[in-house]
Amino acid sequence: MSSTQETVLITGANRGLGLGLARAFLAGGSRVIAVNRSTSPELEKSATENLEVLLCDLTNDEQLKGLAEQLKDRTIDVLVNNAGMMAKPAFVVSESSVQGFGHFDRETWRQLFDINLFTAMQMAELFVENVARSKRGRIVTISSMLGSMEMNTHGGIYAYRASKAGVNAIMKSMSIDLADRGIIAIAQHPGWVQTDMGGAGADLDIQTSVNGMKAVIDSLTIADSGKFISYDGSEMPW
Repeated sequence: MSSTQETVLITGANRGLGLGLARAFLAGGSRVIAVNRSTSPELEKSATENLEVLLCDLTNDEQLKGLAEQLKDRTIDVLVNNAGMMAKPAFVVSESSVQGFGHFDRETWRQLFDINLFTAMQMAELFVENVARSKRGRIVTISSMLGSMEMNTHGGIYAYRASKAGVNAIMKSMSIDLADRGIIAIAQHPGWVQTDMGGAGADLDIQTSVNGMKAVIDSLTIADSGKFISYDGSEMPW
């Protein structure tokens, strides 16, 4: 492994955006540590000497701590908190919606916050020393335009919106708290992407989104820390 080769840890890299990001970083010459609840045929097809797949229940703190112990001596240049869920049905279109006003479901909210927000926070705390060893350590958590207060003109989707607004809040705080360690912390919007979560009618294909996201991540400087940045490099409103 080249001394200049970056190591990128990506959660939820067995499908969708995470898989696309893993492939993009591998194609760019990085070493990728893919951390997932399970593997997939698609991820296995991407196997190279630069891909390391580790299985872990990302909502189980003991397993996460075991993962951190396993990787404690490794430098991580980029930590990408990608794993997440929206839950279905997501939009307020019928009485069966679990995320519309009047349809609060505590268990659905717990599941979304657990993986979308709590896991991202725990991963950052567990791997901060690994990231701090990098000359340009970056912590990137995948957010969404649905977490933007200013862009919310349609209402609804309460649980998912709230979890991603929470992501934006923790990444802003990390950018302040980790600044003296030289760590860059951002929230990133991938666009509306044609994945299982985004649906077939979404604006972007996975390749367009992940290529843009990787370009942003590659170019980040400390001046970008604390921002909410889209896949195309534009700054998103809070």
